[in-house]
Amino acid sequence: MPELEAPLRPPVGDLTDSDAALDRFLEVMASRGLELYEEQEEAILELFAGSNVILNTPTGSGKSLVAAAVHYRALCAGERSVYTCPIKALVNEKFLSMCRDFGPENVGMMTGDASVNPQAPILCCTAEILANIALARGDESDVRVVVMDEFHYYSDGERGYAWQVPLLGMPHSRFLLMSATLGDTSFFERELTDLTGARSVTVRSDRRPVPLAFEYSETPLVERVSELIEAKQAPIYLVYFTQRSASESAQSWMSLNLSTKEEKAALAAALEGTKFNSPYGKDMKRWLRHGVGVHHAGLLPKYRILVERLAQQGLLKIICGTDTLGVGINVPIRTVIFTQLWKYDGRKAAVLSVRDFRQVAGRAGRRGYDDQGFVVAQAPEHIIENKRAEAKAATDAKKKKKLVKRTAPPGAVVWDEKTFQKLQDAPCEELSSQFTITHGMLLLLLSRTGDGCRAVKDLIARSHETPHRKAQLRKRAWQLFRGLLDRQIVDWIPRETSGRKLRVNVELQEDFSLHHALSLYLIDTLPQLDRESPDYALDVLTLCEAIVEDPDAILRKQLDRMKTDALVEMKEAGVEYDARMAKLDEIEHPKPLREFLYETFNAFAAAHPWVGEENVRPKSITREMFERYDSFSDYIKRYGLQRSEGLLLRHLSQTWKVLSQTVPDTAKTEAVIELEDYFRELIRGVDSSLLEEWERMQNPDFVAAEVADKPERPQSLDITRDRPAFTRLVRFAMHAILQDVVAGEWETLADRVGVDQRVVEDAFTAYGEARGWFRLDPAGRSAKHTHIEADGDSWRVAQVLIDHDEHNDWELVCTVDLAAARETAAVGLQWEGLTPIGG
Repeated sequence: MPELEAPLRPPVGDLTDSDAALDRFLEVMASRGLELYEEQEEAILELFAGSNVILNTPTGSGKSLVAAAVHYRALCAGERSVYTCPIKALVNEKFLSMCRDFGPENVGMMTGDASVNPQAPILCCTAEILANIALARGDESDVRVVVMDEFHYYSDGERGYAWQVPLLGMPHSRFLLMSATLGDTSFFERELTDLTGARSVTVRSDRRPVPLAFEYSETPLVERVSELIEAKQAPIYLVYFTQRSASESAQSWMSLNLSTKEEKAALAAALEGTKFNSPYGKDMKRWLRHGVGVHHAGLLPKYRILVERLAQQGLLKIICGTDTLGVGINVPIRTVIFTQLWKYDGRKAAVLSVRDFRQVAGRAGRRGYDDQGFVVAQAPEHIIENKRAEAKAATDAKKKKKLVKRTAPPGAVVWDEKTFQKLQDAPCEELSSQFTITHGMLLLLLSRTGDGCRAVKDLIARSHETPHRKAQLRKRAWQLFRGLLDRQIVDWIPRETSGRKLRVNVELQEDFSLHHALSLYLIDTLPQLDRESPDYALDVLTLCEAIVEDPDAILRKQLDRMKTDALVEMKEAGVEYDARMAKLDEIEHPKPLREFLYETFNAFAAAHPWVGEENVRPKSITREMFERYDSFSDYIKRYGLQRSEGLLLRHLSQTWKVLSQTVPDTAKTEAVIELEDYFRELIRGVDSSLLEEWERMQNPDFVAAEVADKPERPQSLDITRDRPAFTRLVRFAMHAILQDVVAGEWETLADRVGVDQRVVEDAFTAYGEARGWFRLDPAGRSAKHTHIEADGDSWRVAQVLIDHDEHNDWELVCTVDLAAARETAAVGLQWEGLTPIGG
């Protein structure tokens, strides 16, 4: 791979002068053949002059170039800048793009799920991360430039607070707020000037560099897509509003001849060396080789990044995605097709808002490629079928059959051409404040130096809410604060000994957080568990799972499996049909500690009126994985979750973060710590694509380890220093080998231990002939079954195999080179053999 050019890496010398930095930036843009639009030039000049800018121009009008300019200005001046946006996929895409522009050493990323080079002068992060920086450090923050992309998320009901907080508490920053759909911005101009003391301006334009043509289609979707392909109007972005629909549609296009022989060869070359080693990988590879991409939040990040990269290279003809692809991700599209004009937002089904429609429609048309973009809205299916039936009836009038028209399904949201026209013509909805107060926000404010209580009052006073709503927020803040104080998460300290009236309990771990609504319930309930119980660690895990959101798709699969198994048992037992149906209705997905959780939560809610409509959510996904000894792939296959791999990864990450950051260290036994380490390594091993891409940018000779379930490489960390922790990592690595064997992942196993695939297959075949087979018993995780002999920097590791007859007289032997582990920050196992103990 050639060395990264990073054209916007500051040259050697002093560029702290704004004019010099601007000249250098314009030189780079000119070398790329880019000529600034009037709106881009106006916005850049205002930013370099120290103004706050609200950039309200259409999608595709080059807002990212303006953001690059202000990041470059800050980098040249030795100042820190932050780019934030609403979805992790866009953070990932911008992170890699900025690494290419500014050099990987100058760019970091934080999303809550991943952290890469977080102290870099340019930080890409989700809005929640930026809000946490503003809450924890306020006017002491070292961030001098804030770029908030897709700023219309300010009105998002669940996350809007995160877009407002930086505008309330970062007075030393200059802001660039960007969106294609903002409405009136005069309020934000006043607020930014009031906060920062600097001039604030809106740069607005409705002019698109690539104009759009709109079409309402009453032709069946497959036919219309075929016509667009023939008319050279690909790439086509097919917009669906559920992940399932997006995934299922991909197969529909395999019968179309989308790519030429040369294009297929280019796709095959681009995919060479890519590992599709998750259960869904086989389908993804087949579709991509045909020129069809799938893009939604249910995919693993590495597949989303791959689809984006192939699309940017012009190799994909169709992308089946949800509407999240319309949120700023750099995927070049010529034609956008709305498969419907409504969506379910989690509360109700309704016609798209003008803002949502324009955000997605704006993806059509690629600057530098297209003279025009195309936006197609499909008519409802029953209308399309009725039109076809009418045409057929008209040509077959002699039969005089009565035409029976189809109607929309009961309760369906209906749209027509007038709906489509209204979405094009109507003004965008006004942005509305969605500010709130949570335990996590209070904890960050109270951890500041100075008067934390005053900081809470000031934040609420500055919020963009009505006086009545501010009074409600003050009341809620006091209720939340009393809860923190009662549980000694914060406590009073004598004022004469410190400039602070309050402090966060020093016994809590450094990364302690209360980011979930029911985090305090978890703290309150942990002491009620039996610490001496052999299931204590798993019960702690169950508590953590109970306060994170439900991954509904996974829970439905669990319930389906339980009902199927119960139905088979009842049929075999001769249970009558009506009785079977009644019993099936009573079945729920697994809920460990069900009664305990509901009883303790009811008592907690009665004492804390701020809980409101929140509720505890018992479930068993991470616990089931651990108890069953399932790898990530095992669990996906067990429940048929191939289309939801990203959802499972996200749930594991959320639960692990609660276990790691919310459960106090005082509640963690050795078994709990082992659980925490186990899931950290499992999560890191599923997808480390971002970290590997960043390393590749830093070092062209870097070769990513193409091994499933391999942990990503932490930066500058001697993982052998903490011997107990390193020993746990070695044991986890040995257990992962056994999981590969059970799953039949011989290629993965061979890569993991550095030998030919035939060697490991032959060894386990010999074992199978001697002992039938082994079982992945949770008891096999016990440290007593892993024997380590240390000889300096070389460890011999023997893992006893638990067989069905409990002879347990065979062992898997590998070696570990500690010097290599220190260098790579990873456990590298080398195969020695599989032999009878003592043989």
